[in-house]
Amino acid sequence: MLPLPTYDQETYAHVKDTARRFAEQAIRPIVEDLDREARFPSELYREMGGLGLFGITAGPEHGGAGLDVFAYAVVMEELARGYASVADQCGLVELIATLLSRYGSGAQQRRYLAPVLRAELKVAYCITEAEAGSDVAGIKTTARPDGDGWRLDGSKLWIHNAPVADIGFVLARTDRAAGHRGMSIFIVDLHAPGVSRGPKEHKMGQRASQVGALTFAGVRLGPDSLLGEAGRGFHIMMSVLEKGRVGIAALATGIAQAGLDAALAYAQTRRQFDRPIADNQGIQWMLADMATDIEGARALTHRAALLLDNHQSANAACSMAKLRAGDVAVAQTANAVQIFGGVGYIQGVEVERLYRDAKITQIYEGTQQIQRTVIARELLKAGNRR
Repeated sequence: MLPLPTYDQETYAHVKDTARRFAEQAIRPIVEDLDREARFPSELYREMGGLGLFGITAGPEHGGAGLDVFAYAVVMEELARGYASVADQCGLVELIATLLSRYGSGAQQRRYLAPVLRAELKVAYCITEAEAGSDVAGIKTTARPDGDGWRLDGSKLWIHNAPVADIGFVLARTDRAAGHRGMSIFIVDLHAPGVSRGPKEHKMGQRASQVGALTFAGVRLGPDSLLGEAGRGFHIMMSVLEKGRVGIAALATGIAQAGLDAALAYAQTRRQFDRPIADNQGIQWMLADMATDIEGARALTHRAALLLDNHQSANAACSMAKLRAGDVAVAQTANAVQIFGGVGYIQGVEVERLYRDAKITQIYEGTQQIQRTVIARELLKAGNRR
């Protein structure tokens, strides 16, 4: 039986309404400018902090909303209907707030959590390297003991917010011989000596969510920079993957829904052969398939969120949600472009941007191939238990 939501419907309706109004009133009027300029949405970032759209599941004692993963999924979808690059910021802050809430010391929580949730500090989650994408165990960045602290050396690439972030949560190898048990996470001041940033990458989509490289050359870290225990970095990173995949599934669903919204409106106003193209059965069937697929992606996403909220096994469910929603986002924004016809292929038209924004949802937070591997592994484990 599907677990019940944590809160009453009024709570979720309020959260949804807040995120939707922000998307409609603040995001959508400037979304095309942000995409064209590939500009970090500083003004929106600050406003999101003020509205409480960061740290949805973080406790009120830290400045969070104290809600659940289901509410987080609702917010991510609504923000992504406005612009996925803005939703990305909500997702990134949520993961960092989760790390700090679960594993941060009291001092780390006091120093970082509230400023992050108020949008006073911009954050980056620094995992990926040239030879360590899906294979996280391949990381080469190292942190070696140095006096009472650590010395950080190495590089990361394709890191969200690398061009603008103030602090980074960096996965580094602290024991080469210990494999997965030899990794640790460090909180790093990205303005410190020894930290350098590569140029902003020019992306296909979600262009206002900036990515770039970070290099660490003998960066001196104090003893209070270690998040959690040494050697537990891989476990800590994996512990937030499920929530991260729910977030991306919700984001992808939001992109797809925005595509359907645009296609519905266009089909009812665009006329060919003296009638709206929505009168054509072929268009109607496309719209029906779009709506059905999007509703299915939303249901999988909400199911995964509810399982997490009820502390039930959710690994396969989160991967299923992310897999399905990412594929739906790409397929159904492509259909939205098709309904628009030639005009949908023109830069500055919403569905053209949505199509570009959708593709990355099949890649980040674990590729679709990795999701299938996770799902199959969980199926085989369940079969062996029967």
